[in-house]
Amino acid sequence: MKFAWTGTALAALCLAASAQAGDATAGAQKAAVCAACHGANGSSINPEWPNLAGQHESYVAEQLALFKAGGEGGRTNPLMSPMAAALTEADMQDLGAHFARQTPGGLEADPSNWKTGEKLYRGGDGKRGLPACIACHGPQGTGNAPAKYPALRSQHGVYAYNQLKAFADGTRKTPGNDIMQVVASKLTDEEMRALASYLQGLR
Repeated sequence: MKFAWTGTALAALCLAASAQAGDATAGAQKAAVCAACHGANGSSINPEWPNLAGQHESYVAEQLALFKAGGEGGRTNPLMSPMAAALTEADMQDLGAHFARQTPGGLEADPSNWKTGEKLYRGGDGKRGLPACIACHGPQGTGNAPAKYPALRSQHGVYAYNQLKAFADGTRKTPGNDIMQVVASKLTDEEMRALASYLQGLR
């Protein structure tokens, strides 16, 4: 009886998860307006704007929801906030599904500093209580979809650096989890640049 109940519960959870999954085909049509900044396939040509190709559906949807919410508990951006304002939850899931199916591309790492970034990404710094990025974002920077930890591989170095700075100074926060603020606040500016460079070349 216990096993039957467990099986039923698991089936219900799977059905709920599939019901929430986005429609990538619909997302491709909805993403036409996103292409101006993020590229036709989610690879932005402007290093100030993030590459979305290969990003987890759940993470894309969550960030869009945060931009729509704005204010203290969300994210505010002069470009993204108006774009997200009219999106429904289904739109966000569909867009996330579309971008998740795209193949990430990108630039190479800066040869002058990426090794410093690799050392921090893979090993952290125990003396400063700085955890390795690999713990949440994975060996190849593919992230953790269930935990909504984003994929970081092939991300623009300029964008990644700007986000680390925003976490460090508190202008960007993660609802319910302050790990990025804690980590970023312990990094020097040079280390942030090195990490961002490493991520740009990570495949």
